[in-house]
Parts: sequence; structure tokens; C-alpha cells
Amino acid sequence: MDTPPPYDDLKGKTVLVTGGASGLGFAIAGAFVACGARVVIVGRGKEKLDAARNELGPNAACISFDLTRMGEIPEMLRQMRSSLGEIDVLVNNAGINLKKEALSTSDQEYEDLLRTNLMAVFSLTREAAKPMLERGSGSVIMISSMASRYGIPKVIGYTASKAAIEGMTRALAVEWSPRGVRVNCIAPGFIATAMSAKALDDDLDRKRRVLARTPMGRLGEPADIANAALFLASSQAKFITGIVLPVDGGNAIGF
Repeated sequence: MDTPPPYDDLKGKTVLVTGGASGLGFAIAGAFVACGARVVIVGRGKEKLDAARNELGPNAACISFDLTRMGEIPEMLRQMRSSLGEIDVLVNNAGINLKKEALSTSDQEYEDLLRTNLMAVFSLTREAAKPMLERGSGSVIMISSMASRYGIPKVIGYTASKAAIEGMTRALAVEWSPRGVRVNCIAPGFIATAMSAKALDDDLDRKRRVLARTPMGRLGEPADIANAALFLASSQAKFITGIVLPVDGGNAIGF
């Protein structure tokens, strides 16, 4: 008997990827396109989005939208559905970071980070999940970070937001999985992206420590995260919900 491709069930599905114009989001979007899915990438920079959409090809579309305008999310999704159909998979990848000592981090900086990384994620997920729950199927994938696994200095807001994302993953999975919507989370380790380069290249001591405690001895690639997202969104993971999957080269268990 012929065996179908591993992710053949993703063909024709509609996938919404936030922060999909660069880095991990772009890699995730590209992986879904390669499986035959229709992908919509959302971000704030129109020129960057247009360039990413052109590179992704005809199965990709883009929406320029600031997700922190949470009151406008329902209308944005309504317009998307009217032209592209219902969302089958939501990947909450968009996020920001701030490298600053805790004592120097202002209330406004902390609030801005949580608004993007946590509050907007919940608002979008809630609205996107409503039709999923009505029809009894769907997959939500959160993106966390190894910063939620152990203490890393100078990223207090980012760490707090990602720890909360993991808690949200488990709570939503318990609430929604009985109604056919799976909710899972990927916790990337240190992946070679522009964001990680900004954090590590000007802090060589931190970079050395990262590599020293990573058993595989290198940074990961965006494709590693994309492959994990494909698996969690597919029927291969149909009995998996509420997990936080580290994709980190062993960093979390390194010494």
C-alpha cells in the first residue's frame, strides 16, 4: 500500500501565521506553503510583508495589521475569512524582545511587551478559535521560548510573557480540546535568526555559554521550528494537545 506524504492532510488548509514576514515566522509560512496550504502572514510592515509574500508564491497572502489594536481584530478576521475562507491553523509567532536589566525596565516598557507578546496573542486566538470550535476542528500553535524554562538575565518582560504563553497553552487545551481544537506550543532554543543575532552577537560571553550548554553544540535553524509546527498542525499529532515542545538541541537539559 502506498504511504501518503507525512503532511498531505495540510494541503488546501488555510494557515494564519503572525510575524510571518521574517525569521521563524517566514520559515513556518514557507513550510506550510510547501505542503500545499494557503498561508496568510500578518505583520506591521507592509513593504516587508509584500516582499515575503512574493517570495512565498501564489499560495500566500499578507495582511498589514498591528495586532496590539485588539479591538480591531474581529473585523480583520472577518475580512480575511470573506476572501480566504476559514482558518484551519493559527500560528502565534509574532513577538518582541527587550534586553534590559529589570531595575531599568519601566512600567511602560513592560506593559508594551506584554501587550504584544501576551494580550494580543490571547485576543487573536480567542477570535480565531470561535469558528474552529463551532465546526469542531482546528489547531492553534503558540511559540514560547527557552527563556520560560530557566532564568535568563536582562529579559524580564520577555521571560514573563513566554511563561504566560505556556500556561495559556495548557489552559486553552483543556478547555477547547474536547470540542475538537488542539492547542500546543513550541519552545525554540537558540535559533539562528536576526533576533537571536541581536541578542548574542554583541554579548560573546552569553553566546559562549549558550553553545557550551547545548549538547548539539550549535544554534538551531528556522527550519527546525517550521518542521515542528508542521507536525503539530497535522493529523500526525491528532492525539497531542497541551504540550510545550522544546526544539533546542538539548539546551534545556544541558550542563
